[in-house]
Amino acid sequence: MKNLTRHPFIQTLLSLKGNARGCVFTEPLWGIPFNLYAPYVSVYMLTLGLTDVQIGLLASVGLGFQVFTALISGAITDKLGRRRATFIFDVLSWSVPTLIWAIAQNFWYFLIAAVVNSLWRVTMNSWSCLLVEDTDPDLLVDVYSLIYISGQVVAFFAPLAGLLISTFSLVPTVRGLFFFACIMMTIKFWATNALTSETRQGLVRIEETRRQNLLEMLSEYRGVLGKILRAPATLVTLGLMLVISIFTTVNGAFWAILATEHIHIPQQHLAIYPFARSSVMLLFFFLAMPRVRNLHFRNPMLVGYALFIAGQLLLINIPEKNYALLLVSVLLETCAVPLTGTLMDKMVVITVDPAERARILAILYVIVIIFTSPFGWIAGQLSTQDRTFPFILNLVVLGVGAFLVFLAARVTKENEPDESLAAEA
Repeated sequence: MKNLTRHPFIQTLLSLKGNARGCVFTEPLWGIPFNLYAPYVSVYMLTLGLTDVQIGLLASVGLGFQVFTALISGAITDKLGRRRATFIFDVLSWSVPTLIWAIAQNFWYFLIAAVVNSLWRVTMNSWSCLLVEDTDPDLLVDVYSLIYISGQVVAFFAPLAGLLISTFSLVPTVRGLFFFACIMMTIKFWATNALTSETRQGLVRIEETRRQNLLEMLSEYRGVLGKILRAPATLVTLGLMLVISIFTTVNGAFWAILATEHIHIPQQHLAIYPFARSSVMLLFFFLAMPRVRNLHFRNPMLVGYALFIAGQLLLINIPEKNYALLLVSVLLETCAVPLTGTLMDKMVVITVDPAERARILAILYVIVIIFTSPFGWIAGQLSTQDRTFPFILNLVVLGVGAFLVFLAARVTKENEPDESLAAEA
């Protein structure tokens, strides 16, 4: 136990104060229910009669509405403040959709839920500001690692979902998981609100925007866009955000369909994979990430992209009912997530001007969504031709990501002033 408390992540966890503490400590209340239902959403839709194309269309429609919500997210975050915006839009974007998904009967329920769920882009902006603005930049990798770890606590609950599906069948079980998510997430939102306070920069922006309406604030985005275009490091980081967004969209929508319809893994056995994923990710974070957290991002991220590519190559070549190879594919991708995700999150923070963080993040998210939104529909069309085609698309996207890591390493060296922004955050 004494050795465990000496682990850098545990030391960071025990020493967290203020908003970082309030955000990190409550995160499992969101991560556990989300990760319990997430592996089954696609097959839940299929069982209720939706087609591959409709599932892909829902992903694209959701992303389309996220363009608008991400665009206004910076103005809302500045106007309401980081804390208040986070609470209001967390409830709207998660508590309400999980309730709709729980009672869904057909495509139209899922369409309405996708539109409402798109509001999470507002809270993604406001919560990110709430988390990092008053946090020591040197702690960012540790803090983001703890956020990822908290979501993986689901490892100890994932087998329960498979057991419930075996007992009660897929649809009743997933409905129950959505009801559970609605309750747990709502508790989380109240707790986060109670344990945090408005950031210093948030108070400044509330005062500065007190007499402005949203349209006036949005009209100022042109100048903010100019700042982004003049910051090469931010542009390359934007490219990496786009790569991960496309990969996550395609993988999230079609992995379970490939596993059940192409590899013919029974639905009730899918729980094996999130359990293994979460368990290995916890080990990876605790054993490997402390060794790489202070390294330059290039090599760890390249290893991460190599693992992603290897996992996808294996996935599209797995024979029917081969549980072991599917497990290897999942574990390769599992080890890639910490290497790419936490370091990219840190890059987003340190390459963004802290004085304009909310509006710059809003524009970055809008650009990512606009370019990601067609890929749900594209992947749906590909999946109707062959279940493996969406993952071949992923391979191309990941190859672009690996190239961007090389470019990011060169650009950040040539633009050292961007790194100095970390000291101002």
